[in-house]
Amino acid sequence: MRYKGVNLGGWLLMEGYILHGRNIPETGFKNEFSKKCGKGSLKEFERLFRDRWITESDIKNISRMGANVIRVPFNHKLIEKAPYKYSSEGFSYLEKVLKWGKKHNLKIILDLHAACGSQNPDWHGDSNGKALLWEVKEYRKRTYALWENIVEKVKNYDSLLGYDLLNEPIIENRRINILRDFYKNIIKRIRAIDRKRMIYLEGNVWAQHIEFLRDLLDDNTTVSVHTYGPLFYTFNLRTLQEYPGKVDGRVWDKKYMYKYLEPYYKFSQKNKVKIFSGEFGINWRSGYFGELKWLEDILKVYEEYGFDYTYWTYKAIANTKFPDGLYQYMPDSKYVKREGPVYGWENYPLYWKKEKKEIVKVWDTKNYVPNNSIIKTLKKYFLKKQQSN
Repeated sequence: MRYKGVNLGGWLLMEGYILHGRNIPETGFKNEFSKKCGKGSLKEFERLFRDRWITESDIKNISRMGANVIRVPFNHKLIEKAPYKYSSEGFSYLEKVLKWGKKHNLKIILDLHAACGSQNPDWHGDSNGKALLWEVKEYRKRTYALWENIVEKVKNYDSLLGYDLLNEPIIENRRINILRDFYKNIIKRIRAIDRKRMIYLEGNVWAQHIEFLRDLLDDNTTVSVHTYGPLFYTFNLRTLQEYPGKVDGRVWDKKYMYKYLEPYYKFSQKNKVKIFSGEFGINWRSGYFGELKWLEDILKVYEEYGFDYTYWTYKAIANTKFPDGLYQYMPDSKYVKREGPVYGWENYPLYWKKEKKEIVKVWDTKNYVPNNSIIKTLKKYFLKKQQSN
């Protein structure tokens, strides 16, 4: 079976740029929110955001596109409220999306996007700049226990496709055995509870280096990679670059796209394992810089190589950097404030107590504009024959 779909980025782990703000860690943002508005207001904010950013109508909409899978990134703090103590409310969101998935014929991949102690030094790992998961054994033990509790809770849901154990780990290559052993431990613990679901293993260094995974593979394992190349173009970090065109001293075109993805294809053939591009996407510049050509080319190569994939991401406040949403919030307001000096979500605490209803409207998908060009292209590939040869 071929699986093709989208990510629900920014929902169960908030990312600054998706809300047109600075890319600061979710925990840092919430700490500041709590200081300015109080713990009660923070709890209300979290509930309203989670209940409005993604609703059942969004899941139904994704199904109508022809997708058959959704990847759901989440922060361990959604579930783990204290060491080895877990939140029933946090579990309820995972269970909710699993129920929606069954109702709308979508499979669900649960993705641990931010582990205990953080597995990389970036904001999307909810990190303060350090990947402490690799420095502190206790964080690894807590992550093992977290997965055991999640699997026990969700294993019987028909819509559950599998577990993406760790988003974009980063560890020095000389210490790769720590990451390999970490995966080995989690696999053993999960298999003691659930033997039939797929386990997704991401490569090292933003899910790119996968050779070390060879000894961990079995029939219920998929290797996950993230394929944003060329990054400076897809993220629009260097403006006015085009595709096809020269990026970082190399011409990127369909021919080179095959070469870019070929090592993953060869790995899949040699090791008889499926490849899943868990994240790929592009910053939309009205199509003037070859964005649709890039998308068409990478999708064609995925199809030829037999990769599964999920597009990053479903929705976002329109931005000029980073891969943005199939649905975009276009207006400006004091809750978006593209002119600065305070941007996006960092404005929420300033207005929350008096204007929360207006802020909540910014999260409602009905106020977002569909990117019909990208949606049409994805839909064409979603609807291609999904049975593998």
